[in-house]
Amino acid sequence: MQVTAPRKPNRRGRGKPETTPALPPISPGMVGGRYRPLTGPEVERIHTLVLDLLADLGLSQITPSLEARAVAAGCEVDGAGRLRFPRALVEDVIARTRRKFTLHGIDPAHDLEIGGQRVHAGTGGAAPTIMDFASGKYRESTVADLYDIARLVDRLDNIHWYHRSVVARDTKTILDLDINTTYACLSGTTKSIAVSYTDSASVRAVMPMLDAVAGGEGKFRDRPFCTAVCCHVVPPMRFATESCDALEAAVEAGMPILLVAAGQAGATAPAALAGAVAQACAEVLAGLILCNIIDPNCRGIFATWPFVSDLRTGAMSGGSGEQALLSAACAQMAAFYDLPNSVPAGMTDSKLPDMQSGGEKGYTISLAAHAGASMIHESAGMHGSLMGTSFESYALDNDLLGAILRTVKGVEVNEDTVNFEVIRDVVLGEGHYLGHPQTYTRMKTDYLYPQIADRRSISAWEEAGARDAREIARDQVSAILADHYPSHIPEAVDRQLRDAFNIILPRVRMRAGNGIW
Repeated sequence: MQVTAPRKPNRRGRGKPETTPALPPISPGMVGGRYRPLTGPEVERIHTLVLDLLADLGLSQITPSLEARAVAAGCEVDGAGRLRFPRALVEDVIARTRRKFTLHGIDPAHDLEIGGQRVHAGTGGAAPTIMDFASGKYRESTVADLYDIARLVDRLDNIHWYHRSVVARDTKTILDLDINTTYACLSGTTKSIAVSYTDSASVRAVMPMLDAVAGGEGKFRDRPFCTAVCCHVVPPMRFATESCDALEAAVEAGMPILLVAAGQAGATAPAALAGAVAQACAEVLAGLILCNIIDPNCRGIFATWPFVSDLRTGAMSGGSGEQALLSAACAQMAAFYDLPNSVPAGMTDSKLPDMQSGGEKGYTISLAAHAGASMIHESAGMHGSLMGTSFESYALDNDLLGAILRTVKGVEVNEDTVNFEVIRDVVLGEGHYLGHPQTYTRMKTDYLYPQIADRRSISAWEEAGARDAREIARDQVSAILADHYPSHIPEAVDRQLRDAFNIILPRVRMRAGNGIW
């Protein structure tokens, strides 16, 4: 029998606790991608269908301006007026488009590096209603709600950006909606923001506002902190005229572009999940190609957002298991293309922050994160399949996102974590790890401690009032919104904006002590 020399024990982990600053257990941009719902051959098969759809079917209703650009770049318009994309052009754009870029925050401390399966989570959606914090009843959402949600998100560390999540129903015109949405988002947070601009006039109108907040004319282009959300297609396989005009204006202005295709499986996308993924990929690639034709250095985000229908009723089912699979598969296709991407997850069908909500949010967001989605939109605050939102859900979901991101980080295996002497010292010594230096260090770097989830014993919880998570979340919301009124936009700049634009949010509403919170 061959005898091998015993391995010399690793002596790391002994001695005094380390004095160097401990890295937190989670951070924006941890790498996912370990979960793959599709096999390699299945990915290739979907990709083949994507190329066929773009080359042989194409998309209809292209705008004249973009048609001229596309034809000059090698596309062709068939006899039915459909814009077709040659396979070579599609593959060329995929090969040369930007793989990574910085998604800038208004404050550089909130800059995010997007791409390479680095996972981030944020808000999204366009809910027309919000659960009133006082009455608990749903009502129409307002500009003030947009601002208050932005202030709340500004203080929730696991929500990495603020994409407007409600529609300001108290605005009179489309232009007023887009201007006031931009203003409320800018004023409420120093994180990166995103706004769904409905046409090119809105994009051009808000540029002076973005420049003013950035520090002067042309400054926004240097650090673009506002993303234009463009639903540039009307599935199946048609361009949306006004949104395409907005896309063109936004790319020319240097804005990052979230290119959204939001077909509904069984209605405006195939009921077969793989077919829905393929159609979404084709529709988003069509938009990405147009963006690259306008500006080869554009910051395009591959936002495949196929949604699920309950085929018994036709109603959207954002919290379904099928939605979790669709979003994860789309993230895997984006990884195949190596493109900065976005998928939707966290869109519970529940109308309340209850068990259904937590379960649906948990598994949809987890699958998207572990599939390596660059950006998970709609991951906080949303209810009723994006038709509503609630303040306390942002706080609850912030806690949930922290736990999910901790699972993305995974199990660290190195000389310190797989250490013979740490175990030997305890086994032959005190018999527990409570006072060991490794425990002291690892409690800061390996373990995440929730702000809302309750880990006390039943008796301690009962003695403290037996309050549930929603009540604790309401306390957190009240504390933040009563006190946190960001002041990063100087008063002189704010006056300038109010003189130039029809801002309907009263200035007094943006100060502490206003009697609202």
